[in-house]
Amino acid sequence: MSRSPQTEDALLEQKIAAVVHQILQREGDQIFGEKIAAFVQENERRARELALMERVVRVEEELRALREIQIAHFNAAEKRFEAIEKRFEAMDKRFEALQREMTARFEAMDKRFEALQREMTARFEAMDKRFEALQREMTARFEAVDKRFVAMDERFVAMDRRFEALQREMTARFEAQQGEIAARFEAMDRRFEAMERRFRFQEWMIGGGVTLIVGLLTVLKIFS
Repeated sequence: MSRSPQTEDALLEQKIAAVVHQILQREGDQIFGEKIAAFVQENERRARELALMERVVRVEEELRALREIQIAHFNAAEKRFEAIEKRFEAMDKRFEALQREMTARFEAMDKRFEALQREMTARFEAMDKRFEALQREMTARFEAVDKRFVAMDERFVAMDRRFEALQREMTARFEAQQGEIAARFEAMDRRFEAMERRFRFQEWMIGGGVTLIVGLLTVLKIFS
């Protein structure tokens, strides 16, 4: 059975169309795969960029939080140093008040000792004047007695001996009084020396306490 030319042309066109369709399908699948691969690679690159951007944002947030924490720590440390400085100022004021009080007390003690010195000097001068007057009076009396009682030399010798004994006794008493006064002054000197040692010890303790506080503050500053 013979075919017509139109039928053959139609079959040829169908074959050509089928071949072209296969070629186009093959090329389309290849191009589509390449496009999909490029799209996937582009999305992966964008995903990595987004992940990197997220990490950068998190790092910036952490740095911002760390900076806020550091600022808070610095503010707290500054407040602590201000409180410590106020305590030192209060301690300085207390030491100045103590210094003024001690100075006033020492001045009062100096004034009392000066008054006591003046009083004792006045008393010794009065005693010297009384003894000089007594000596002049006794000399005048002895001269009068010598003139009036020439014949009573032996009795006057005895009286002289008695007066010599009295003078020795008075001398011994005065020496004893002078020794007692010297002992009292020595005791007062020892008391002043003891007070001076106590004040030096207090100054040493105060200096040691301040040094210890400064050392502790330095250590706290180092470890804070």
